[in-house]
Amino acid sequence: MHRRETVLHRPALLFSVVLAAILLVFNNALGADSALKAHDYKMAGDAQYTRIVVHFDRKPDFRWFLLRDPSRLVIDLPSTDFSFDPLELRPRGLVAAVQYGAVDAQRARLVFRAVGPFSVEKAEVKENETSDGFRLIIELRASSTEAFDAALRASMLKPGTEARLEAPSHTQDRFTVALDPGHGGADGGARGVNGTVEKQITLLFSLELARKLEETGLYRVVLTREDDRFLRLDERVRIAREKGADLFVSVHADAIAIRSVRGATVYTVSDKASDAEAAATAARENLSDEIAGKVPEEEQDEVEDILVDLIRRETHAFSIRFARTLIGKLSDTVQLVKNPHRYAGFRVLRAPDIPSVLLELGYLSNPKDEAQLRDPAWRAATMDAIIEAVGYFAKANGGARG
Repeated sequence: MHRRETVLHRPALLFSVVLAAILLVFNNALGADSALKAHDYKMAGDAQYTRIVVHFDRKPDFRWFLLRDPSRLVIDLPSTDFSFDPLELRPRGLVAAVQYGAVDAQRARLVFRAVGPFSVEKAEVKENETSDGFRLIIELRASSTEAFDAALRASMLKPGTEARLEAPSHTQDRFTVALDPGHGGADGGARGVNGTVEKQITLLFSLELARKLEETGLYRVVLTREDDRFLRLDERVRIAREKGADLFVSVHADAIAIRSVRGATVYTVSDKASDAEAAATAARENLSDEIAGKVPEEEQDEVEDILVDLIRRETHAFSIRFARTLIGKLSDTVQLVKNPHRYAGFRVLRAPDIPSVLLELGYLSNPKDEAQLRDPAWRAATMDAIIEAVGYFAKANGGARG
């Protein structure tokens, strides 16, 4: 009886095996055809803010996390077929490189290597309004090393959670001042009537000011450069943001054809210049990148949203407040130009979230101003006035702590 049942069940068993094989082949073929499809990759922005948009044929199930050394954003996806235009993957803004591909049969991955620490402002999927499919929107903003590391530590404590970055807290840290010695390297800047080179005097002044600020015990100081090197204007801003600067002061010493003009000027950023001279000064300072043969790619980024505009407006108000404070303190020590607070489109002052000013210490084209800049006593008195202004501003904004 047992043998008869075995024989009778052989055809059914054979049929089941064949059916399973057919289903396996069919499912594999179906799986290959049903892989998520990623296409139409777009990236826009600059070294402070970059937006990435990736289109999919259907809603992607994704998760993201961070890696460091170098700073990277990783997007995990289900099995995905990628069809990107290689030209769209070229380094741009905060993104130094893009990698993508299969991790295994079930998973795929997008990896964005950044030029430095960053925060993930947005990572979300939206359905297309006027066409089929969905789009993944990623918005990155330059951040500080401290904030990036904090996010990594938080993600390690909670496995599987997104490593969202928060703005660095200064409640337990000193008020951070970023000093930016103008020019450097191949870009010497202005030259004085007696041979003083702007890149050298701004570095000397900034190094001395940094030491005096640190000696107060109230401030942490970041220098964008400490030697004779060239930095693009956007790199100067990025360094300040990576270090969590609360205030950015770019130090310069101008020169013009009219040698009788002298005095210090404090500039803030504006799309519209306060006067023709301010516009000309901004144009000269913005030439730094071109002089060194390194021109950053300028893009009109349509993704600048209302929130960014509001942040910029608030930061701009703080920049003006510090500029007026600085002028008030300098007026007792330093000769100022007429209407000493001016504004124009300085690229180096475009950090959206750091109050920033550009201080022209004087005119190297004027013999008296040049002599003052080379005088240690004059520099020390000027630095004391700047430190007073920083202290007043920091206390007014909850910064300086003993």
